[in-house]
Amino acid sequence: MKKKVKAKDTFLNSITYFASGVSVLVLGAVLWFLFSQGFSTLNWDLIKNNYWSQNLLGNVEKQAGDYPLTQEVEGVYSIEWGIALKDSVNAQKEKVLEVTYIHPDSPLKTMTSAVAGQNNREITLETGYSVQKIDIITADGTATFTGKIMSQDAATVIANIDGAQSITSMYFKTLGGGIRSSLITTLYLIVISLLIALPIGVSSAIYLHEYASKNKFNKLIRQGIETLTGVPSIVYGLMGVTVLFPITQLLGATTTSILLGGLTMSIILLPTIIKSTEEALIVVPQSLRDGSLSLGATKSQTIFKVVLPCAINGILTGILLSIGRVIGESAALIYTMGTFINDSPSLLSQGTSLSVMIWSFMSGEQPNFQLASAISIIILIIVLVLNFVVKAIAKRFTKKFA
Repeated sequence: MKKKVKAKDTFLNSITYFASGVSVLVLGAVLWFLFSQGFSTLNWDLIKNNYWSQNLLGNVEKQAGDYPLTQEVEGVYSIEWGIALKDSVNAQKEKVLEVTYIHPDSPLKTMTSAVAGQNNREITLETGYSVQKIDIITADGTATFTGKIMSQDAATVIANIDGAQSITSMYFKTLGGGIRSSLITTLYLIVISLLIALPIGVSSAIYLHEYASKNKFNKLIRQGIETLTGVPSIVYGLMGVTVLFPITQLLGATTTSILLGGLTMSIILLPTIIKSTEEALIVVPQSLRDGSLSLGATKSQTIFKVVLPCAINGILTGILLSIGRVIGESAALIYTMGTFINDSPSLLSQGTSLSVMIWSFMSGEQPNFQLASAISIIILIIVLVLNFVVKAIAKRFTKKFA
């Protein structure tokens, strides 16, 4: 008998160890793929820059000179104009002529805008910008241009400007491919959805566990909450467009917007917050409630001063799960916020969260695995930081009410 029990325990333990090992391997493979594909793309410019580049056209007023290199640079360098270019690929996987170095005294460093109405505005060429076209006067006095528009590489462009009589203007683009706007949009979504879902969800959980009697109506409410937990998010997206969109119109929205996405996400989060809060309330010992009531506290005082502080760990866990759901959601937001990457997001305008941005990069004809993986790493870092913050807050509350 003992041998059979021991053999059974060994078998069950082996299954447990095997399943745990498979889980670790799968998670490790996912992390390895993300970091191998996206780690090289991670940089501060990715976080702080806009996604869309700004087009600039400047008049070159100074002539060529002698600008010897004082450091080692990447690409091809023009001593006459003090600029180094290299053939590169931007975040959209387009071939560009990237500025890798610009001499501090270069005549191309500072120019005046050639755009009508902005003739006196000063524009600056910086490292990382991409050159689109350079208008030149050749040695024989002919006006022409050189650059990527002519499908020329960096070496050809440098050779052309070195042999030119002068440069009249330059058309270039600022750095793009950043996720600043999507980070802001994601923050908007988190704040809007939690401001709505958190008080409603916690209050509903308090009612269901502390006040509601066991009748058919309350059982029906519980069943509805459990059903909503399993509804696909794309259904919520369709509901948001048809039901909630008229509400945002009353607030001034003319199209799908971040506000509409936030309202939709708040409904998606309600079942999660209600269930996690109710589970946290169940764990609180009944003796604490009885002790508070026996000392003369009312039921509401008992709930808010005794029960909720003891259940704060579970409530914070629900908040963390909700934030993770907001960050990771895409299907519902595609319908309610759109897929256009807006560099100036506002509550009543369209925008893309980090997850929708990943979907945009991977849904094209040429999926951008590197940039999508880099954004995925940023999402993992955000969730990890939030995890530590929630644990720190929970630990502080535990000490306070211990």
